[in-house]
Amino acid sequence: MKNGFSRSALIVSLALVLVGSAGATDAAPVRRPNVLVILADDLGFSDLGCYGSEIRTPNLDRLAADGMRFTQAYNNAVCIHSRASLLTGVSPRQGPAGLLRPDMLTLGEAMRAAGYQTSLIGKWHLGSVAPLRPVDRGFDYFYGLLDGASNYFNPADPDPAFLDGKHRQFADNAGPVTEFPAGYYTTDAFSDHAIARIRQAAGAGQPFFINLCYTAPHYPLQAPAEDIARYRGKYHGGYEQLRRERFQRQVDRGLVDPAVTGLSSPDHKTGSFRYDYEVTPWEQLTAGERRREEERMEVYAAMVDRLDQGVGRVLAALAETGQAEDTVVVFLSDNGGCASLPDAAQLQDYIAFNRDIPIGDRRGYEFVGPGWGWAQNSPFRRHKTWTYEGGISTPMIVRWPRVVRAGAVNAEQWHLVDFMPTLLELAGQVYPASGGSPALLPLEGRSLLPALLGRAAGARPVPLCWELFGNRAVRDGRWKLVWGASDRRWELYDLSVDRSETHDVAARHPDRVAALATIWSQWAQRTEVPDQ
Repeated sequence: MKNGFSRSALIVSLALVLVGSAGATDAAPVRRPNVLVILADDLGFSDLGCYGSEIRTPNLDRLAADGMRFTQAYNNAVCIHSRASLLTGVSPRQGPAGLLRPDMLTLGEAMRAAGYQTSLIGKWHLGSVAPLRPVDRGFDYFYGLLDGASNYFNPADPDPAFLDGKHRQFADNAGPVTEFPAGYYTTDAFSDHAIARIRQAAGAGQPFFINLCYTAPHYPLQAPAEDIARYRGKYHGGYEQLRRERFQRQVDRGLVDPAVTGLSSPDHKTGSFRYDYEVTPWEQLTAGERRREEERMEVYAAMVDRLDQGVGRVLAALAETGQAEDTVVVFLSDNGGCASLPDAAQLQDYIAFNRDIPIGDRRGYEFVGPGWGWAQNSPFRRHKTWTYEGGISTPMIVRWPRVVRAGAVNAEQWHLVDFMPTLLELAGQVYPASGGSPALLPLEGRSLLPALLGRAAGARPVPLCWELFGNRAVRDGRWKLVWGASDRRWELYDLSVDRSETHDVAARHPDRVAALATIWSQWAQRTEVPDQ
């Protein structure tokens, strides 16, 4: 591989042995499909129309109508850990060696070894210097953000309140990008670059793998004025009403069985809604406070709308170049909706800085906030960084013409670690056997291909485990064990009857709690989780 990365000889020698046409059936095409994986940033479970939202997302809704929606797909609750698992097929390692290591194979490396053109466009967040850049880890082409989120209109603009005057690192294959033209908007630029790569691959007659990683709708809240105008006045009822409305749409569309998944966190004594964290009830806000809150959600909706417009243009490019029928398109989010605000030390600076700037303006750096952050994950509990369902559940859509049944809904458990085995099978290859130096970590996921072909995938090979900022969870079949950093105790939920995690049954099943806690501890030791 190029760029002189020391693992080149290992990967080439292992060669990813060809195994013929993956999953060959009468329905499966003979040629290996192109693969387009679209990753949104901080998008909540219910933020798409096809998942119950009021936000206008016709292109993603059409993708769902033409493909398969998943109702139990999981991420890792935060952007960087999710990206690590998606690209490597293993749980994120939390030790000093970092998340991306020589004993891990990336999808860029695997798909390039399979003869694919490989591109990563948008947010990378796994390293900004060699040997950790996209071009060092198997991607022929990169354009976007090497670290976190930036100003959407001008990524070179420093975030004065929270980054100590620093700006994010934007780059392409040629090096740093520091100047951005008038009219620039990152969501549009990422769509444009993906379209260019699709057209380039079509001209070359080579299969492609594109990982299109939008930063929308991640902080800061910034959107074009024409998109914001479309949502003015639509959130007058507040965040609690939004949760109820989205939940009802999910029930009406068959995504949620209310007998299994209720709207999370009702007060069982009064039947009213309550939060797991401090949020001022909508009716207790002043008129001015309510209006400011409405503006947050209006701009957030506009950012999701603009993302959907970009996806529509990318899908149109597939059709225009004759590649739509031969391309597997996947859409998902890296974590649940974000309820974050700056920490106490920064909060007053944050408020003062943004006070006189309209929300959505290119000068402002606003969060969507805790009220809306949970609503975006309806019907689940919590949000980004937590291991309750609201933090780790993602909308996920897969379209594969002539293979995936249009309009299908899949309720099996899937996780980001499943992408590596799935894409290798689509490419007609297998993961390298252990051996060599360094020996590659074994994969932890399973292929999605049986589900895409309409077959049951069966039980997962190993239980799913999570840890983030002291929040922990393990899911094994119907059972889920959750440890909240604030409560510091294990809670047990039977997700077959309580997907919204409202009834803790740990006291009734102490042996199961102990067994699952042991599974989690063994996983935590293997993945170098500190302070177990």
